[in-house]
This record gives sequence, C-alpha cells and structure tokens, in this order.
Amino acid sequence: MLRRLTRLVLLLVLAASLAGTILTAARIAANPLIAPFVEATAAQIIAATDRMLAEAATPATLQAHIANRLAETPRNWLALDALLDLANERKVALPEDLTDAVQIAREDDHSYYATVTSCAACAYDPAQCSLNQVMVCQAPVALTPIGDIAGITRAGVAYAAGEDIDQIDLALSVVGLGATAAVLASGGTSAVVKAGASLAKLARKMDRLSPRLVAMASDAVRGGVDWARLPAVRSLDDLITAIRADAFTPLANTLTDLDRVRTATTATTALHLLPLVDDASDARRLANAAEALGPKLTGRAELLGKARLFRATLRLSETAWALTAALTGLLLSATGLLTSLIQHSLLKRLKRGA
Repeated sequence: MLRRLTRLVLLLVLAASLAGTILTAARIAANPLIAPFVEATAAQIIAATDRMLAEAATPATLQAHIANRLAETPRNWLALDALLDLANERKVALPEDLTDAVQIAREDDHSYYATVTSCAACAYDPAQCSLNQVMVCQAPVALTPIGDIAGITRAGVAYAAGEDIDQIDLALSVVGLGATAAVLASGGTSAVVKAGASLAKLARKMDRLSPRLVAMASDAVRGGVDWARLPAVRSLDDLITAIRADAFTPLANTLTDLDRVRTATTATTALHLLPLVDDASDARRLANAAEALGPKLTGRAELLGKARLFRATLRLSETAWALTAALTGLLLSATGLLTSLIQHSLLKRLKRGA
C-alpha cells in the first residue's frame, strides 16, 4: 500500500514537472523577447566581479599582467595604474624589482622632454599616440563637427575622382555630423551620439576598433549613402539629402552606449576599452559595467578579460529559473519513479524465488 502511494505521488510530481517544463518552453517559443538572461543590477555586477577576482587576482597573475603592460611601447599607463591599484586593493605585495621597474618607466615616460616629443609625434600621426596623450594632442579637432565635415568632404572628393574611400571614417563622420543635425535616431541625445562617434574616430586613428565594429560601419556606408549626392555635401542640410538615416541607426546606438562608458569613467578609459566592443550588445554590457564599477572597471577588465567581465553583467531571468526548476523536478521525479519500479520488480522476483 505504501509503495503504491509513493509511486502515485512520484507520478503526480512527474506530470506536474513535465507540464511546467512544456509551459515554460512554450512561453519562450511564443515570445522571442523572453530571454534566459537579463541585465544584472549594479550591485549584482559588483558582487559577481568581486567573486571572480577572489579566484583570478593571484599574485602571480597580477605580476604577469603588470610586467606585460610594462614591456609595451608606448606604455599604457591607464592600464598599468589600474593594475597597480587592483594589486593594492587586493593587498597583493609586488616584488621590489617590479615596483622599481615601474617607477623608472614612469619617470622616463613623464619627463618634460618625453612629453613634448611624443605629443609632437602624436599630433602628426595618431597611430603613435598613447592613451594619455591622445585627448590632448588629437581631441581638439576630432571632438568638433569640423572633423566630421572634413571626413565627409574627403570621401566625396575621393568618390568623384574614382579613388579609394575610407568607409570607416566616412561612417563615423556621418554619424557625428548627423547627430549634430539630429537626423539620426538613437537611444540617446544628439550630443551623446556625437561624443561617441568622436571617440570612435580617435580609436579608428589609433587602430583600436574591433573588426566587427569596423564591419558594422562599412555596412552602414554601403546601405546608407547616396554616392551621387555625397560630393556636394558641405553642410548639415546637404547631409540630410545624401544619407539614409536608418542605415546608420545600429552604429549610432552602439556609439551611444560608448558615451555611457565615457560618462561613467573617462574618455581615455572608453578609448582603452573600445576594442572589447564588437556590436551593440557588447557596448551595452560594457556601459552597464562602467556605471556599476566606475574607476574600478579598467583593472577588472584587464584581469578578468572580456568574457568574464561581460558575464558578470548578466543574470538568469525568472523564466530561466522556472525552466531550470521544472527540468530539475522532472529529472528527480522520473529517477524516483524508475527507482521505485525497479525495486518493486526485484522484490517480486525475490518472492518468486523464495
């Protein structure tokens, strides 16, 4: 009698779990907006990265990252200082020879002569800019509509002459100038889009755009530029007639989130982390991490890498938890029912044998 009651209970649990699994799966199939992962809150991002650092921020790992950054030319002092701050935060004592090497390198790179000569080289060739120089030596033109108008004009002249066109510079110039003219729809204000486009133009000159972001810009140009009208663009009004704004919207939305990173940290930090951004989803996750972590973002990005940092910005949705619970219940009840049937079969055989 007890065994029958147990099997009945297990059968009911199995049926309920199966129904729950089917219902949750049907909800996901019927509504593509229901995702297994949703954006984490700021507190959840902080807690998740702290848990990851507890395993990843070992003395050996921190020393290796600092040594690697120290060996670069030009040195990235934003990343170096972030790693040193992280070592201090985690109370990791660095070897004396490493701290001495950092101090010597700092004195060499920040001397008056080194600053003047390197800024002159940076102003002439943005590819030679270090992150701590670029905002001083290149930003005055890049952050104004002057640079955007010049970029569109260069592309128009090249098209008219049958020469190669820098499609990436053209795409970013269109977004920057289009944002100024408020003709591009995005999730932010025109000033936000313009700021994001300007930072991306600087990153482009420094070869800090990811291949997929470059491809996004190229796609926008191919699908959104009226080439016949482009050579005549000299003003915001001319631009409106020469582009199809919706083709540039995905790029504009991505650059809007880039400016969220700049606002939450610094322009230099946004430039440093831009290679992590492949698409609009990456830009949004990076912006969420920036708003949660603030000045600590760079050190965590350096040590954790893109995959773990972005994983910390997501959490399981209620739908995912419901599906997990239903599947777990289904598995346990099916296992229990199968075990009960096997026990019952064995007992019957033993009785027959006796």
